[in-house]
Amino acid sequence: MELPLIPPMLATPGRLPPAAQDARWAYETKQDGQRVVVYLPGDGSLRLRARSGQDITAAYPELGPLATALGSTAAVLDGEILALDERGRADFQLLQSRMGLAHAPARAAHRAARVPVHLVLFDALHLAGQSLVPLSYTRRRGRLEGLGLDGPHWSTPAALVGHGPQALRATREHGLEGLVCKRLDSVYEPGVRSRSWIKIRNMRTEDVVVGGWLPGRGRLAGLPGAVLMGQRAAGRLRYVGGVGTGWSAAERTELAALLRGAASDVCPFDPVPTAPGAHWVVPRLVGEVRFSTRTREGMLRQPSWLRLRPDLAPEESAADIPDDLV
Repeated sequence: MELPLIPPMLATPGRLPPAAQDARWAYETKQDGQRVVVYLPGDGSLRLRARSGQDITAAYPELGPLATALGSTAAVLDGEILALDERGRADFQLLQSRMGLAHAPARAAHRAARVPVHLVLFDALHLAGQSLVPLSYTRRRGRLEGLGLDGPHWSTPAALVGHGPQALRATREHGLEGLVCKRLDSVYEPGVRSRSWIKIRNMRTEDVVVGGWLPGRGRLAGLPGAVLMGQRAAGRLRYVGGVGTGWSAAERTELAALLRGAASDVCPFDPVPTAPGAHWVVPRLVGEVRFSTRTREGMLRQPSWLRLRPDLAPEESAADIPDDLV
């Protein structure tokens, strides 16, 4: 049957609902993957569309058998495609090797054998000819769970009603990306970033040593567009990435003066990173950054600058670099 195109509903960054309203909300693990709307016409075919609306079906051939999981029942489902590490946790870096292959099915099939994905389903938008969009979250979840969609490459994890603080604490303890809070009486709002869904991202903070900077462009000409960060491990300063956000205009100007005063012709990182146009500095400035996770190469993902740490010496910078990279 002809299914309606439905852009995914989006969550708004925020905090846990007030304690008095906790029982009115469901809590789901925030997944670090690729958002996808799944179209099952009931004729043995399958269509996967990214948040942009792009058809990405061919990039994930291992999800093909889902096409027949509901027989002739047509459905539109909302979910997230994940690549899992050896501990069973979503690893966006692994997933990146699978993304962008929708127009290269042979390469996609080859990658699928090495890095299989898993589809987490969390909402039902259309089922058996009926739009579920006007229904409450509770009723939609009930319809979704009633489908029994659990297979070799897909699942329907349970949502927790109430107990938000405990749910958030559990995601932090297990090193997961965060939590999505969904109001039980909320309807599905296609394409809308809604306050009925609240996302809370778990972020980590660590100290880093500034070893260089990259010039800014446009309105940032003459100022640092990003600083290059390092952390000490095994007696050397390891490069852990660049950070270009988190400063006010005044703070960026102050930082520029500090960097000019520490200019050096020698790269302080070991090994030397590939950073065209970099200006190196004596590694004496310490800063604190917020980031989501660390890549397999030890890089900080989604870093944001918090503050300078003049109270710390460079050798005090914390390091949580994987042992096999030290």
